[in-house]
Amino acid sequence: MLLRGGLKSLLPHVLRRIIRSNRLSISNTSGMAEGYKQANVVILHKSLADDFEKFCHANEGPLPLLYRSKPGDWKCPSLSSDSDIRTDCPQYRKYEHGACTGSLKSLKEYSEQLRDMVTFYLGCSFSFEKAVQSAGIPIRNVEQKCNVSMYKTGVPCYSISDFSCNLVVTMRPIPESKLEAVVQATSDLKAAHGAPVHMGDPGLLGIQDLSKPDYGDPVHLHPGDIPVFWACGVTGVEAVINCRAPLAFTHSPGCMFITDLKNNDVTVGSSREVPQVHCISQDPLHYSIVSAEAARKIRSLETLIGVDPGDRGITHLLLQGELLKACLAISHARSVLVTTGFPTHFAYEPPEENDGPPGALAIAAVLQALEKEVAIVTDQRAMNLNKKIIEEAVQLGILRRPVPLLSYQRENAGSALMFLCENGNPGRPRFDHLIAIERAGMAADGNYYNARKVNIKHLVDPIDELFVAAQTIPGITTTGVGDGGNELGMGKVKEAVKKHIRNGDVIACDVEADFTIVAGVSNWGGYAIACALYILSTCETHDRYLRKAVGFPQLSKKMVWLSALPSVTKEEKLLKTLVQHGVRSGKTASLEMEVDGLPFYNTHSLMIEKLLQEVQK
Repeated sequence: MLLRGGLKSLLPHVLRRIIRSNRLSISNTSGMAEGYKQANVVILHKSLADDFEKFCHANEGPLPLLYRSKPGDWKCPSLSSDSDIRTDCPQYRKYEHGACTGSLKSLKEYSEQLRDMVTFYLGCSFSFEKAVQSAGIPIRNVEQKCNVSMYKTGVPCYSISDFSCNLVVTMRPIPESKLEAVVQATSDLKAAHGAPVHMGDPGLLGIQDLSKPDYGDPVHLHPGDIPVFWACGVTGVEAVINCRAPLAFTHSPGCMFITDLKNNDVTVGSSREVPQVHCISQDPLHYSIVSAEAARKIRSLETLIGVDPGDRGITHLLLQGELLKACLAISHARSVLVTTGFPTHFAYEPPEENDGPPGALAIAAVLQALEKEVAIVTDQRAMNLNKKIIEEAVQLGILRRPVPLLSYQRENAGSALMFLCENGNPGRPRFDHLIAIERAGMAADGNYYNARKVNIKHLVDPIDELFVAAQTIPGITTTGVGDGGNELGMGKVKEAVKKHIRNGDVIACDVEADFTIVAGVSNWGGYAIACALYILSTCETHDRYLRKAVGFPQLSKKMVWLSALPSVTKEEKLLKTLVQHGVRSGKTASLEMEVDGLPFYNTHSLMIEKLLQEVQK
């Protein structure tokens, strides 16, 4: 018998000959014929072949099609010079009407049936292991001399005819410091499933227990390792099971067909497309992927809005990279709750200022276009005003439809949990992300202050409690947008507020958000979030990661998303509407076309134009 350690250096045709002669007793082909492509195998009746090929093209992440044979053809000349699919996998599985009815070393006894069957060769993640190791990244299953772990997920594939199943993934533990390197090492290897589809908590994929894989062996994580998941060709096995074909064959998971093709025949993307990895949540642990170019654009947006036109000292509050991380988290969210409202003008009715609502509606408009659930929570006393503003925003074409409007009141210690989660169950949050934009924030003494140090607590409902509660609920992340340090979510920069902002020692908000976006005017922060979400949605690297490499790119919706972005015309009309409702400029209490004492024309309008120019570069 051959020792396994010598198999990694054997040429594929030699290895196939050894497998064919049944001289190997192995459970998987991981680590063999290093640097050569391996393939999952699915063999179906010819009547099902066209639909299965369409299913592969509709789910190219798990099912990258390397070759489709003709009926009864046991060879694959474009993949190997001398092969026989009946004998060249170490082990096969036989399926009848969706049930596995046998594990086989050879398919030769079924040669007659195979004359009417088509073989599909699908890419395999074993193919990228050499590239990963060459980047200095350990492959734990190879180290542990076991098969890779494979799991069924709760992620549905794109269905075609009778082919319908959930995605299957492989998991490889990767040191946290190597996450970006492993994404970059695999992203161009599309025929081997490409970049990962998830990094972090397995529960986000519907996987309950890493120690109990559905296929393969458990692979143990070392301290500091992160579970990283790739789309897996065993998805094809699940599709075969669900289609209930009278007869079908597949490789046994982990026992691949080894081709003569090397993995160096890949097209390397430009440096603009190089993927970056960012942590967007600690509980549950979750990382996201974005292209370098999309990240650069979003950082440019952050720089644009970080100017200080009011000379208030906000440059001391800026935290670099927060816009990108916040928008990555929002991009992954299914349901988003937005809050705004700063009643700084306590002597007027209404006391609200006009910084905040436009930014909130700009965010809501893009979230609607992205087909996410979005709601707005505000003060009970301001419900009628906000209802009118939302209705007019729909008439103006800013929103596609009205945004549900909510209010929050504290009735008991569990009120915030009941509001945020179904029946107060922290395992079932109603919202994945909370955004506060120019929302009055609670100071350390429990009061709410405007910039002039006037306590306006009597006008503010305790929506801060939702952000405090969210810190204890796994799966809810939060963003705060502000321009002076007294806004909800600015607790992350409160020491800088106390030091650099006038009256900061009193007015500084004490409540933190996970991500803090500081802008010269808070509305600009809202516009930047809207623009950044558009950039992420049109980033192919991020789009693939979001949809877990199943289904088709969503870029056909690009014009719908673009039309949802703020524009000078839309924001001009909205500001006129706010003025008509008596909503005043924050700094001056003026009912002119200004926000925070800055004229709309040539200040706010110019900022909108600059943001849109960056989006469309």
